[in-house]
Amino acid sequence: MIKGKKVLVTGGAGFIGSHSVERLLKEGATVTVLDNFRTGLRKNLENVKNDINLLEGSILEAGDLANAVKGQDLILHLAAQLEIMRAIDDPVEDLITNTVGTLNVFKAAVEQGIPKVVMASSAGVYGQAVETPQREDSHPTEPNWAYGVSKLATEKYAAIFQEANGLKITGLRYGIVYGTREWYGRVLTIFLKCALEDRPLVIFGDGKQVRDFINVKDVVNMNMLCLDNAKADNEVFNVSTAKGTDINTLADIVKQASGKSIEIIHEELKEGEKSKYSERIRLPQELKELLQSRDKAKELLSWEPDVDLAAGIKEEYQWLSENPERWLKMNY
Repeated sequence: MIKGKKVLVTGGAGFIGSHSVERLLKEGATVTVLDNFRTGLRKNLENVKNDINLLEGSILEAGDLANAVKGQDLILHLAAQLEIMRAIDDPVEDLITNTVGTLNVFKAAVEQGIPKVVMASSAGVYGQAVETPQREDSHPTEPNWAYGVSKLATEKYAAIFQEANGLKITGLRYGIVYGTREWYGRVLTIFLKCALEDRPLVIFGDGKQVRDFINVKDVVNMNMLCLDNAKADNEVFNVSTAKGTDINTLADIVKQASGKSIEIIHEELKEGEKSKYSERIRLPQELKELLQSRDKAKELLSWEPDVDLAAGIKEEYQWLSENPERWLKMNY
């Protein structure tokens, strides 16, 4: 039972973090948030600011962590450097934030006697798909970006802490998470912003790249199950729909969500080249396909995603239309 538990959420002012904080409160938990507000926003917690213990601090600072973890029963570890472009530009920072920061969380949990950590990993640990859907226990883990390496390293360290210290850790390999309060920078957000501003939706290349989009509400449901269910202990799960959506289809869905007659165009770019139409470059070593199995989560935890992609995108478009100031600049 989550009710009555004291839960620390690192990165709790972020996109997934703030939704998780709200859900934890609804479940009856006492919530502490630790966030350095580099990408997280106080506005994300506006509705619950009087119901939480909000600490400004970093997972890279031992004192901040020690203060945050004291007296907690569980940790939901979501603080991370999560932008691929930033990882490409500065892989050392990515490594320090994601891997060293997570190690610090594990150490603090052991020192304070906290029995369980649920942490965000990423589908980025897989790299290019050699088979689909990508399964947790059989697909190779050969990340093609530094970000995936830093996340895979946290899973390897988790296994060590489980064995050496008895710390229960659950790793969650999120697919492409979208929804209200999402940060601006990825393809769906670029499409949504362009639609709102009556600009063409620009697809890099042929648009046949496949992604597995999962709504933040479904992600939060999985987070809660893993915090509450012993069957999740020391496991790694995909958090995904197992439904592939190519970028051409994604653009069509956004167009329909906007209700506008927006042009959809293709821009031929080599990987690493900058678009003529946006601030974004085409990512180097671009993934051709990301499509994750959800069988393990269904079998062990009876988890299944509920939010239809078109409905979820329509909700996010409506949120953006009411909060356009949130996406004035890209998050990298």
